[in-house]
Amino acid sequence: MMLFFRKDNRVSQGRLELFKNTLRKAAHAWSIIQSLHLTEAEASKLRSFIDEPAYTDLHWGMFIPAIKGQGTDEQQQKWLPLAYRQTIIGCYAQTELGHGSNVQGLETTATFDPSTDEFIVNTPTLTATKWWPGGLGKVSTHAIVYARLITDGKDYGVHAFIMQIRSLEDHHPLPGVIVADIGVKFGNGGYNTMDNGLLRFDNVRIPRDNLLMRVASVTRHGKYVPSGVPRQLGYGAMVFVRKSIVMDASNYLSRAVTIAVRYSAVRRQFGTQQGKPEIQVIDYMTQQSRLFPLLATAYAYRFLGVWMSWLYSDVMARLERGDFSTLPEVHACTAGLKSITTSTTADGIEECRKLCGGHGYLCASGLPELYAAYVPACTYEGDNVILLLQVARFLMKTLSLLGSGKKPSGTAAYLGNAADLLAKNCQVMKERDWINPDILQHAFEARSARLTVKCATPNCCCI
Repeated sequence: MMLFFRKDNRVSQGRLELFKNTLRKAAHAWSIIQSLHLTEAEASKLRSFIDEPAYTDLHWGMFIPAIKGQGTDEQQQKWLPLAYRQTIIGCYAQTELGHGSNVQGLETTATFDPSTDEFIVNTPTLTATKWWPGGLGKVSTHAIVYARLITDGKDYGVHAFIMQIRSLEDHHPLPGVIVADIGVKFGNGGYNTMDNGLLRFDNVRIPRDNLLMRVASVTRHGKYVPSGVPRQLGYGAMVFVRKSIVMDASNYLSRAVTIAVRYSAVRRQFGTQQGKPEIQVIDYMTQQSRLFPLLATAYAYRFLGVWMSWLYSDVMARLERGDFSTLPEVHACTAGLKSITTSTTADGIEECRKLCGGHGYLCASGLPELYAAYVPACTYEGDNVILLLQVARFLMKTLSLLGSGKKPSGTAAYLGNAADLLAKNCQVMKERDWINPDILQHAFEARSARLTVKCATPNCCCI
C-alpha cells in the first residue's frame, strides 16, 4: 500500500506523471473504501486523508452537495446513487473567464425550447467560458453548470443545471461541448495534480429536468415557477465548503509547523562552549516567537473547524424549518473565517519555510510544494479581500439597527453593548489577567466595537 502513496519521487516528475499518480492513488483509495463497507459519513472522513488535490475533492466536496442542496427528491434519487458509486464523476462549473465572485454577472445561457422540452445551453462570448473548475480538464463526465435561465423571452438569473459533458463509453466530449485543461499552475507539484479545465457550449440541448428544481422549476410550456423553497437554501453548500476550507487550514498549517518544529529541534547553531554541542535552534527566543504562535494557531483552527461543523448543522436544520434569521451572521462568519484562516495559513507555511533556513527551500523538505498546493485557497470560494468587505458590511448593518431597539445576537451580540465597551478601559490589572479568557474576550470585543464605530462614523474620535 505504501508504494501507492509514496511521495519521495514527486519533485522529479512532470505534470503528466503527477496527474496519473494522483488518479492511481485515488482509485486505490476508493477500492479500499469500498472493501471496508463504510457508511457515507465514515467514507467521507477516510477520503479526507488523501492529502493532495485530486478530482475527488470537487466530486465529493461540491458536485454531490450541490445536488443535495438544489435537487428535488426525485433528482437526488436519480443522480446521487450514480455519484456515490462514481459511475459518473462530477465537477462544479460556476466560475467563468470573465466573472468569478460576481455570480450574477455570469454569461452562459440556458434558453428553454418548449417545442422540444429542452434547454439550449450556450457560451455566447469568450468571457463566458467556464474557467478553473477542478476535475474538468480530463476526468469529469458531468458538471453542475451555472447558467442564466431564459424562458418565454425573460431572463430569470443564474440557476444550476446538471449536464453530461463526456461520453461514458469512450470519455470523448459530447457534440457541441469543448472541454480542455487550462495548463500548468504555480509550483511543480502543488496544485498541478488537479486538472483544472475550461468548458464551452455550442447550443447543447439538455432535458428540461436537468435544471436542479428544488428552488424553481420550468413547466412543459415554459412557465417559470418558484417552488416556494427559499433560494437561501443554496447557502448550505457554501457553508459546507467554507467549513471544509477552515479545517483544511488547520491540516496544512499543522503539517508545516510539524516540519519546522522537528527541524528546529534537530538543527543546532552557535553557542559552542567547552566542547558542548551547539544550541538547538528551537531554544532561541527569536525562533520560538515566530514558530510557537503558528503552532497555537494550528490548534485554534482545528477547534474552529469543529465549531463550523456545528454551525453548518445548525444552519441547515434552521433552513429546513424555514428559519432564515441566522443567515446574515452565518454568511459573515463563513466569509470572514475563510479569509482569515487561508491568509494566515498561506503566510504561516511561508514563515515555516524561512524558519528552516536554506533547507526549507529544498523540495525534499515538503514546504515548497505544501505552499504551492495551499495558496490557491486564498482565491477560490471568494477573494479574501472581497470577503472581508462583506464582513464589514454585515457589521455596519448590525450597528445601524441598534437605534431601532433590535439587539444583535450570536457572534455579533457584543455590538449591542457597544456604548459600554467604548467607555471602559482594558480590564487587565495584573500579569495573570492576560490568560483570563473572559478578559481577553472583552478586549477583543472592545477593539472590534471601536473599529466598527470608527468605520461607521469617520469623524469619531473613540480610538
